[in-house]
Amino acid sequence: MATIADVAQAAGVSISTVSYALSGKRSITAETRDRVLAAADELGYLPHASARMLAAHRSHIIAVSEPVHPDTDDAAHMAFAMQTTRVAREHNYDTLLLVHDDAFEGMRRSAATQLADGIVVLDVDVDDARVPLARKLACPTVFVGVPADTEGLVCVDLDFEAAARQAVDRLVDAGHTQIGLISHREETLTRGSNFPIRFLHAFLAQCEARGVRHAVTHPNGHTADGSVRRLLEQLPGLDGIVLNTTADVASSLSAILATRGLEVPRDVSVIAAGVSFTTARFAVPFDTMPLDAHASCTAAVDLLVQAIDGAEHTPRIVLLPPTYIDRGSVIARATPGSP
Repeated sequence: MATIADVAQAAGVSISTVSYALSGKRSITAETRDRVLAAADELGYLPHASARMLAAHRSHIIAVSEPVHPDTDDAAHMAFAMQTTRVAREHNYDTLLLVHDDAFEGMRRSAATQLADGIVVLDVDVDDARVPLARKLACPTVFVGVPADTEGLVCVDLDFEAAARQAVDRLVDAGHTQIGLISHREETLTRGSNFPIRFLHAFLAQCEARGVRHAVTHPNGHTADGSVRRLLEQLPGLDGIVLNTTADVASSLSAILATRGLEVPRDVSVIAAGVSFTTARFAVPFDTMPLDAHASCTAAVDLLVQAIDGAEHTPRIVLLPPTYIDRGSVIARATPGSP
């Protein structure tokens, strides 16, 4: 295995010059640095890769801010963290996952110590403490999510508002007259998680615009039992359900409806919209508009790496259009007066 002395001999310089060239701690000529790096590459000197990063003032690390909360959906949390890591590796970056609930401090420390070249912000709240910090940091930052105040930010996310509107339109156009939304747990919305609130507001607005009876419920456990009961109390003729919730709640829906003599889609049509899980293996697969972690994280990391490489980091909001996957859980209802 090559040593620093071997590199010095091959490059025709002193050991201290090799150290300076690889660490960037002292100024040397570009020609000398290039000669040292070339010798290190040729000899396979292991420290040269990290030293090259130091010399270029790069860590080749992307910090991923994704705090863990009591209501965190572990499956969705890991899906986004893993997809960010995979896309980062395609750009030859490693990732540093910041999961402490003090998300502000983790971001500040990563930027202040130059530990990371850029930051991806996940699990965004409506009034997120990381927003004003991101505006002050020297390193570029991209949010996967849309806070209330987006001034000066780069944000990428699924267009949850469009997904909500499309779900309502799909059901209303198929003749459904009483539509319920099973949303996320109350604590998730109370905390201010951005996407369930955006989806909820768009759902309510579209139901009003289409003149359809509607109701919203939030699970108080890990099944849809309480949610179905409350929806039926408010909508005795419930014939459509939109799911923007967690996998455990969604997967229990068909069985819960069956205990009340209701079958999907014969009696109740169902759409899972803006969800990070697949319904393909559910007892009754549901039509889905997926929250694609790969698409969101790819767009976010691509924008971040471009900014790290010197491209203009122009504030913008990138909303990815929803894709509808038809699994047969929505059927047309007979309308009054139809044959």
